Amino acid sequence: LQEKKIFSVQGPYPVIRRLLWARGWVERKLPCNGRQLRQQLEPLCYPWPHREEEEQEEEEEDNEDPDGIHDFMSYLVRDQVPNFLWTIRLSTIDQELLRKIKVVNRYPWVQALSTKEGLCLSLQNLPWSEQADPNTFFSRCYRLGIMEELEAFIEDFRLTAARSLLKLALEKAGDKLVGTEQPPKSNKGPGAVSHLMPSTERPEFSLSPKLVEEALEVCKQHLDVLEHQDIDRRTPSPCRTCIDWEHFLQGYYSVAHEGAGLALSMAQQERCQGLLQRLEEQLPQLRMEGNLNVWILKPSAKSRGRGIVCTSRLEEVLQLAQSCMTPSAQVCKWVVQKYAEQLLTIFGTKFDIRQWFVVTDGNPLTVWFYRDCYLRFCTQPFSLCHLEHSRHLCNVSVQKQYRTSPHQDPRMPPDRVWSSKQFQAHLARLGRADAWGQVIVPGMKAAILNSLRSAQDHMGFRKGSFELYGADFLIGEDCQPWLLEINSCPTMSPSSTVTRRLCANVQRDTLCLVLDRKDNPSCSIGAFELIYK
Repeated sequence: LQEKKIFSVQGPYPVIRRLLWARGWVERKLPCNGRQLRQQLEPLCYPWPHREEEEQEEEEEDNEDPDGIHDFMSYLVRDQVPNFLWTIRLSTIDQELLRKIKVVNRYPWVQALSTKEGLCLSLQNLPWSEQADPNTFFSRCYRLGIMEELEAFIEDFRLTAARSLLKLALEKAGDKLVGTEQPPKSNKGPGAVSHLMPSTERPEFSLSPKLVEEALEVCKQHLDVLEHQDIDRRTPSPCRTCIDWEHFLQGYYSVAHEGAGLALSMAQQERCQGLLQRLEEQLPQLRMEGNLNVWILKPSAKSRGRGIVCTSRLEEVLQLAQSCMTPSAQVCKWVVQKYAEQLLTIFGTKFDIRQWFVVTDGNPLTVWFYRDCYLRFCTQPFSLCHLEHSRHLCNVSVQKQYRTSPHQDPRMPPDRVWSSKQFQAHLARLGRADAWGQVIVPGMKAAILNSLRSAQDHMGFRKGSFELYGADFLIGEDCQPWLLEINSCPTMSPSSTVTRRLCANVQRDTLCLVLDRKDNPSCSIGAFELIYK
């Protein structure tokens, strides 16, 4: 007690509790009901011991204190303000009391980084403050509650449809342009990727060559603008071609989703090829955007995949946007983002990467990257013909609702999780062993740092405190990582053997970083490495 090693834990963090006990710290236990923390940190009014509330703790903790010694010590420090607080939610903490706690695991006001709307806006402004282009690591994103951005999205959707039509035209003509290849169409075994309707279901008709001419004209005018564009690359430039967009999109849908054919001359093939090559020089996302124009709609402040919808139809997005514009709607409640269609899959299945990092200071910004991470798999084989959550959302909380598909490759892990070391071994078997250290990890570090730098002026930092974040990434066919989102307070509840080990390790190493290193700068900090200060 004289050393002031008193801590409190709010939320399901048994590992943190055990690690601090092992260090000789004493826990000031908090009640398990919904009272404000100000009440919780004032002298407890109930008689000791109060077993009913403690039974609401996680069951595994019941056996950790068989003699009741920790309960007794907690009673002795019931009048003390903790020196260390690890909490799942900062909003319940009274500001007056918060100032008295030396170390807290959360920062206030991190919405500019940890909400989908906030990250979207922060990265839109990145080119103004940094020599970095968010389009190289973050899919194009728009806030549906802002009219200007809704109009920019409509423009983007149309331009993407025009580019996609040219790609499809070349594909149907038997041509494959470097940088825009489609995944191999194969029925050899489970998990084969299919982008178009099976041939037996495709309608036997071809559309007018005028559709290709319109797409060529749109792309040509867009290219002319891009080649003279300045620093502001947040939204596509207006398309000045006067065409009937409703008619054009219906034709595009017929080709992309209904298998309609296109009559393409040799001259048109050459023009398609030349335009796409030049567009690729200007558009960093042309490789990954595919040709089906799929977009993903996300509620701004929800996590664990709740409310997310994938669609390839403009009218479906606009229908949702209309609800965002009503007077009673919360401004910027939804964002719409280009879906990465050209993904690296494993055994025909989509995955994402959960990558941890810690911020220990905001001035100067100090960032630590965790060298271990893990992959999360979907339960169904990847297919852009079917946009169900089971194929496209890798969140554990989403996938646990589904049974593993009988068509999934038997080499898939039964608990749908891999460690980064297992992924590196897989890349080595593919002959791409260098991709992890030379492309994926550097790309994830750059995306995290650029996101933090873009958001830091709108975040609230607190000296002596820190925050552990979980960034989610997709990996493109070229192994380029694409940032999905950044989560504050990432889950530490293990869902597999891999996450049980890694989640325990990152909590252990975080405590070494933020507690032990203060007194001993040369102490071990496990898998953390300093990447920015």
